[in-house]
Amino acid sequence: MIDSYSFGQIVVDGKRYTSDIIIFPNRIKDNWRRKEGHCLNIEDLKEVIQEKPEILVVGVGYFGFVRVPVEVKEYVKSKGIDLITQSTKVACITFNSLLKSKKKVVAALHLAC
Repeated sequence: MIDSYSFGQIVVDGKRYTSDIIIFPNRIKDNWRRKEGHCLNIEDLKEVIQEKPEILVVGVGYFGFVRVPVEVKEYVKSKGIDLITQSTKVACITFNSLLKSKKKVVAALHLAC
């Protein structure tokens, strides 16, 4: 569960993170880096795809600067994963509400811009 989010930091289950993260059902990957800083690539999601979530929530930053190209959206969809892309603030709310649905959900969150 995400406890709070503000520009550049997030608190998940009581632990504070100051770098981009991926929240898996049973672990958190911090210091998540993308191949191209503000553009999501297929290879950036390799671990996510291996996890086989039903839903992937992508937080594209406080101001929404991270781009998610069409080919990435199509690739994720081709793997049977529903993709939700939102500002990170809204994505945190969405992620928390989806946890109640009992579906397997992963969140990939850019914490800054």
